[in-house]
Parts: sequence; C-alpha cells; structure tokens
Amino acid sequence: MGSYLESLDPNSYNKLGVLETFDIIVLGGGPAGIAAATTAAEAGHKTLLIERLGFCGGAAVSGMSGTICGLYNSVEDPQAAQPQQLIFGFAERMRSALDLQDGLTAPQIYGKTWVATHDCATYKKVATDFLLNSGVQILYHSEMIDVLVQNNVIDGLVLHTKSGFTKVLGRRFIDCSGDADIIFRAGLITTKGNNGIIQNPSMMFKIGNVNITRYLEYWGDDTISPPKVVKKLEERQELIRKKVWLFPTVNPGEVLVNGTKITGFDGRALDVTDPLDHSEAEQFSIYQAKAFFNFLKEEIPGCENAYFIDYAQEVGVRQTRSITGVKRLTNEDVVNGTKLKDTIARSSWPIELHYGSKPKTEWLIDDYYDIPFGALVPSSGKNVIVAGRCLSAEHEALASCRVTAQCFEYGRAAAMATDLSLKFDLNYQDIDGMEITSLMNENYYGQKNPVF
Repeated sequence: MGSYLESLDPNSYNKLGVLETFDIIVLGGGPAGIAAATTAAEAGHKTLLIERLGFCGGAAVSGMSGTICGLYNSVEDPQAAQPQQLIFGFAERMRSALDLQDGLTAPQIYGKTWVATHDCATYKKVATDFLLNSGVQILYHSEMIDVLVQNNVIDGLVLHTKSGFTKVLGRRFIDCSGDADIIFRAGLITTKGNNGIIQNPSMMFKIGNVNITRYLEYWGDDTISPPKVVKKLEERQELIRKKVWLFPTVNPGEVLVNGTKITGFDGRALDVTDPLDHSEAEQFSIYQAKAFFNFLKEEIPGCENAYFIDYAQEVGVRQTRSITGVKRLTNEDVVNGTKLKDTIARSSWPIELHYGSKPKTEWLIDDYYDIPFGALVPSSGKNVIVAGRCLSAEHEALASCRVTAQCFEYGRAAAMATDLSLKFDLNYQDIDGMEITSLMNENYYGQKNPVF
C-alpha cells in the first residue's frame, strides 16, 4: 500500500535513516505485546517493542479496562463455588507479579465466572519490569505509519517520532497492534466483524469516596448490574447502555465503572479505524461517562458522596480488523467447546457481544474451548505473525477470545513460533502448531501442571 511519504517522493524511504536493525520487532505494548517481547528477548533475540503511547498496557491501562478477564472457569452458581484458574503461562506471571505488588484484587464474581481487577499504575510498573529485565529495547511515543515490503517479505517499518520520520529494520515482525496495522499496511487481507459490523467501544472511568459496604449491600457480590439496577437504567433516556458492570478496586473507596456505550452524536455505530469516527467517539464518551456518573450518585446507595477520579486516557476498543489466518476460530468452536491438539490457549470466557443497549452474553458452563495456533498466522506474508484481538476469528468467537488472559498467551505463542522461525529459517505457515503447544507446555513457569 502507498504512503503519504511515497506520494511525495518515490525515493523517500531510501532517504530515511535507519534507527537500528533487530531480530524481532513487536508492534504494540498491550498484553500480547508485553508477553511477546518479553518471551522473545528471554529467548536471546534482539527485540524492539514499539508503542505509540508512553507506557505499556494497551487497553488494559490506556482504556482503563482494568480487569484480567479469562483466567477462570465458568460455573452455574459462582456463589456456591470457588474459582479454578484455567490458563497459566505468561498470564500467570503477570497475575502473580501484580498480586505481589498489591496491584490486584481477589477474584470477583462476574456473572458465571470471575475476574481480578488490577491497579493501572501497578500494571505499568510490572510491565516495565518484565520488559527491562528481559532486555527488550522499548521505543515509546512512536507511530508506525507504513511497512517496507519486498517480494512478500517485510523488511522494516516506517515510524513517525517527535524527531520526524525514521525506519527500523527487522528479520521477523509480531503485530500486537490490536488493529492488525502491520498486516493492513503490508497489503495483506483483513476483515471487520460481521460484514463490517463491529463491537462498540466504551469509556471506562473511576470514582472515589464510595462507601463500599453500603454499595455492596445494595448491588450484591456480582459485578454485573442486578435486575433492579437494569430497571433504573431503562428509565433513564440519556443513558444508552442498560446493562453495566462495576468493580471495586484495590484502593479504598474506589470503583472502576464499565457503564457506557459509545456511538456517534447521531446514534450511529462508529468504526475507530476511521480517524473522524475515532475522534467523535472520544468526544461523545465524555458526556456519556458524566451522565452515568450522575446516575450513580443519584440512584446507587454508597455513591452519594462519590467524586469523579478520571476518564480512561482513550476509549476502550473491543474490535477492529481481523486477519485471514491459516486457521480460523469459529462461532461453533466456542459454543461447542472444541478441543484441539494445536492449542495455544484455552478459554471459558463467554461470548460477550457489545452491540445494542444490552451486551449479549452466552456462557460456557463447566467447559472450555481451544484456540489454534494457526489463528495467529496470516494466510500470506512470510515473516509476520499476529497476537492479540486481531487474530483470525469469526465475529462472535472474537467476542469471547479477545480478552486479556488469552492475549498474554497469544503473545507468548507468537514469540515461541518466531524463535523457531529464526532458528530454522521457517515461514510461519510452515510451523507445526502442535510443536508450539508442546513448547508452551514445557515452559509454564513453576505451575504444578502444564498449561494445557
């Protein structure tokens, strides 16, 4: 695909200075990127992590999503059961590190499963610890604007920094952008949702000075809104979303609020890969979050004297582009609990489809499904792999498999595959997924049982 630079001067890229050359370049510092870069560097590869913001964490921090979803099993009655951790690997490394630094709550009931709520400041610190201790070169405040491709092989990325344009060269690339930015810019095939219909973004925010005891007495132990709250929401025309979730955090009197649906001012669905839509989403979100905060103060016991701490740095994005992979996770795979020999992660997280006033939720009770390695591998493109929510999955399947715990493992799997690709000069399409499964089982960081 052409770029602005190329349209000005066909030789523009040749004139750009090379910042450095790396074995592995990881684009995006969300959960998948943190895991991918750390794992790659620990394997001895010269690794660069590029992040457009000034910290790592992705939507978990910048979007203040604030919970590690996907860690635990799903049961019919969580009130009468104990959570069983379903996924380990890098997800467990992150969970354990957050817990050791007092940055993670105990598991909280979320419908028919559990989540753990993390402190965003602690998350930034823990992510930085992993990356620096493993030797990753981090490049913050840098935007990837184009991809250098020759003969279906990616040679490097063009970046825009505060000092202008530059380029970085690499042997292998792991796209953890969440939006399949490398894949898209390289001209490889991507899709969007269900014939272009994608999940809506949200604006998360935090409130303080909540009387947690009074709040829990009214709301209950389940972080998802009880029917009496849904009824109140349905009476408020200014609030678009009618089913919400609130999470007490590790900080006294603080609650993380996931209570908004973000549309255009005219009510239309937005595509945040469109810069105009993305900008409108950020503007509209401010008003919707403030309206919901007013609702909490007026209607929810314990929140009467609450104050507004802050909005997320940006709207939380659930879905944009997906790759066309060697394999594809289907809706039926999720609903039927498909088990695979080439799995890189398992999940019991529900199909949680955020579209319309009430999110659609379909649970997998006492079961789980497997995500295949091939869902990370583009059908074409020799030296690039993805990790994170842009993997190859059908629309409703993605609404389940995109969550944080699984994204950590996608990053770890992508890095292990990249290690093999470099050592044996393999295209990603030629790597046996069962070999990645075996490697992930061998490297489970002190767990009593292998990951799978």
